[in-house]
Amino acid sequence: MSNPAAKTLSQLANHQEFIQRHIGPDANETAAMLAELNVGSVEELIAQTIPADIRLPAPLAIGDSRSEAEALAYLKSVAAKNKMFKSYIGMGYHPTLTPNVILRNVLENPGWYTAYTPYQPEIAQGRLEALLNFQHLTLDLTGLELASASLLDEATAAAEAMALAKRVSKNKKSNSYFIANDVHPQTLDVVKTRAEMFGFDIVTGPASDAAKHDVFGALLQYPSSSGEVRDDSALIADLQANKAIVAVATDIMALVLMKSPGQLGADVVLGSAQRFGVPMGYGGPHAAFFATRDAYKRSMPGRIIGVSKDRLDNNALRMAMQTREQHIRREKANSNICTAQVLLANMASFYAVYHGPQGLKTIAERIHRSADIFAAGLKAKGVELLHNHWFDTISFKVADRAAVIARALAKEVNLRTDLSDSLSVSFHELTTAADIAELFAIVLGDDHGLNIDALDAELVKNGSTSIPASLLRHDAILQHPVFNQYHSETEMLRYIKKLENKDLALNHSMISLGSCTMKLNATAEMIPVTWPEFGALHPFCPLDQAQGYSQMITELGDWLVNITGYDNISMQPNSGAQGEYAGMIAIRKYHESRGEGHRNVCLIPVSAHGTNPATAAMASFDVVLVDCDKSGNIDMADLKAKAEEVSDRLAAIMVTYPSTHGVFEASIRELCDIVHAHGGQVYMDGANMNAQVGLTSPGFIGSDVSHLNLHKTFCIPHGGGGPGMGPIGVKSHLAPFLPNHPVIKIAGTGEHNGAVSAAPYGSAGILPISWMYIAMMGSEGLKQATEIAILSANYMAKKLDPHFPVLYRGANGRVAHECIIDIRPLKEASGVTEMDIAKRLMDFGYHSPTMSFPVAGTLMIEPTESESKAELDKFIEAMTTIRAEIAKVESGEWALDNNPLHFAPHSMQDIFSSDWNRAYDRQVAAFPAAFVAENKFWPTVTRIDDVYGDRNLICACPSPEAYR
Repeated sequence: MSNPAAKTLSQLANHQEFIQRHIGPDANETAAMLAELNVGSVEELIAQTIPADIRLPAPLAIGDSRSEAEALAYLKSVAAKNKMFKSYIGMGYHPTLTPNVILRNVLENPGWYTAYTPYQPEIAQGRLEALLNFQHLTLDLTGLELASASLLDEATAAAEAMALAKRVSKNKKSNSYFIANDVHPQTLDVVKTRAEMFGFDIVTGPASDAAKHDVFGALLQYPSSSGEVRDDSALIADLQANKAIVAVATDIMALVLMKSPGQLGADVVLGSAQRFGVPMGYGGPHAAFFATRDAYKRSMPGRIIGVSKDRLDNNALRMAMQTREQHIRREKANSNICTAQVLLANMASFYAVYHGPQGLKTIAERIHRSADIFAAGLKAKGVELLHNHWFDTISFKVADRAAVIARALAKEVNLRTDLSDSLSVSFHELTTAADIAELFAIVLGDDHGLNIDALDAELVKNGSTSIPASLLRHDAILQHPVFNQYHSETEMLRYIKKLENKDLALNHSMISLGSCTMKLNATAEMIPVTWPEFGALHPFCPLDQAQGYSQMITELGDWLVNITGYDNISMQPNSGAQGEYAGMIAIRKYHESRGEGHRNVCLIPVSAHGTNPATAAMASFDVVLVDCDKSGNIDMADLKAKAEEVSDRLAAIMVTYPSTHGVFEASIRELCDIVHAHGGQVYMDGANMNAQVGLTSPGFIGSDVSHLNLHKTFCIPHGGGGPGMGPIGVKSHLAPFLPNHPVIKIAGTGEHNGAVSAAPYGSAGILPISWMYIAMMGSEGLKQATEIAILSANYMAKKLDPHFPVLYRGANGRVAHECIIDIRPLKEASGVTEMDIAKRLMDFGYHSPTMSFPVAGTLMIEPTESESKAELDKFIEAMTTIRAEIAKVESGEWALDNNPLHFAPHSMQDIFSSDWNRAYDRQVAAFPAAFVAENKFWPTVTRIDDVYGDRNLICACPSPEAYR
């Protein structure tokens, strides 16, 4: 007799399914949330939330979900198709050795990679200190006065330098910018693209010709792309005498031995920190460093970490001036830069801390010695060198160039081959004597007869002159104690752990940031990032060596095309803001191709994502704002009127869907039709794709182009403020205008299109994360994730509304995947602000929701699908407890300046103060709810004084005495 309860083998394997690991609420919790909302099923809730006319008619075509083991095994087989050749290509990318203590305890540690951007600094002091170390490192090596906390990559940093030059140059009559022709080709291309959008004229030529031109700025490379080291101080002075701003792109490792560009007179210094312990990753992610003069601080792109004071007069760190600058200034922002590369900047700074100045000098000297030995051997055999001075790169001419390349490939070695009549070899910290001997055999043949030890001994005896004496660094670097006391692994491990303990990340509690989608970054998704088959590839290696990457990127692209309803996708943009930029360029190029280049107006609803206006301005569009009605929906009458008013000039609309107000607007299809009827294109911001996947799609709705925040919807972690990826999907008519690349040509787009990122596929090294997520979720899992995200947001809205009114709802009273609660009535009644609530949440162990965006005086909450009902209920308890505390202020029981919200957050030092004189006791301060005691997170500082920090801007490590 059969057992009706018995399960089949496949049913018994269900415990392996990833879907139930990713989605927080189980079946019972889901049922309880549905009951709270008075709906019988998830499908009923979705029908009440998403307009019927935009629901997808068929399921996604991703396929079935795969278990973690299945997905990892398959992706490992794909990765194995990448060929692990030795790379001497250089061009800003070098093999490097990540110290294992940093690999395991930073890159592979969710305490570091799941944190959000440090907009709430009291619970981000650890990563802020690591970033301050990065800025200090940058200042020491560049010789300038002010450094940022990282930009996206070297090429886009160079483009930012050009924009800064235009803003601050006193040569207001010139519209021309000079770029030396020995700058890395990818940098030249990205800067040219940016210049075209701004309407600047680019002049290229030998660096020595720069001062012959009337320009507002210039970009030089030191050492040059082909390796030449030269003293450009006189050239820089000549350019500055003509009121030009001079930017120098440089090699961070070379600066350990060479005179700083600041000492040469540079106004801006930039480059990539990749070779400080960050894998090449087929192009990224890599932190760019950027430094300039203090006089230009108001024009600096990106973020600056500054030193301030907390309420108890302790030194405390926070982001200075540039905090969400593009959201505040909108189309007048210096840049649309939102995502930095914080995780990678932290790795580079830890690399410098671990090795210290002497360790870095040893590494740099070994790299330089390898280049000297190679050059000496070539010269001994009569090979012509292109330059007399170098740091790590030797460029040379050989008669049998094709034969040398063939011998190199036969030995699984990559040389730089894109130089027209020469070859180039860039040495790195992994280079050994055996490698140099192998290179001699490749260039000269097996019978070269050179002895490495003899060449080395000769250099030791006679000394090296390959860096001119006038360019040798004589000033000490990295003398601050932080770079001189953590050189054993024990000390380094404890330092990393000390900083980690100061930071609240997803491994502690929910981060409910609206519009930022802080969801699970599953361990299985992260594992492939550190496989050498993905991590060790140079982005400019021959395509036949990157077949695994090609397959993975193609499969991921096909999935994203299916998910978005578009026809093509570009993986190049390496942040969401950069994706917006690439999308708007495609729109502009499309209009120009049809003889309608006069279309230069971009409509932007006030409910759109915050980077949109800055992006539109970067692509030289005139921004016209469209109003919203009192319900938070786009005012369709205003849209129609403004579209009609600018009809012959209308290029596009940038719309976020569901809106940043957290609403699925029923008029979205009508909006698309109106814009298209007036000749415009629809750019749909992808920030809120977590509310669309599997249920609707931008392409199905009627949009023409969207970027996708892979670090939001598709599970790449935020890394404390970066990395990110922002690929763009487009309809077929825009595909010819997607970005290309000057070194590695990309099929399916215009051959001469400019690049927007340094590498052809952006930060390709983190694409396996999104590949793993989609593979393990499959069609059904992706749809479930969206449904539960919407369910969780509506549950949160329902539970909080009696205490904090929900500002906007859709037609049936539902919110999308996020909701905005209005603090303004409470503020008026009690004096308690949204800032007070944000700081008080830290005492409960929670990061604040998004504060005062998109509406001032509000909090925007997005719980995501990854949080269980139990975690949602804890957050709700925290918020309702805070509401009860506000009631005591309203009633007068607590004074406005003597209550736990006013003093929040409470550090351990504060709690154990001997002069406690508060209207509430210490228990209320530190343990305001029973659940807090189970897993207490202590803010390490009390509330920070932002005004003090901006008035006293310090962006380098303070002296140790300052902390005592």
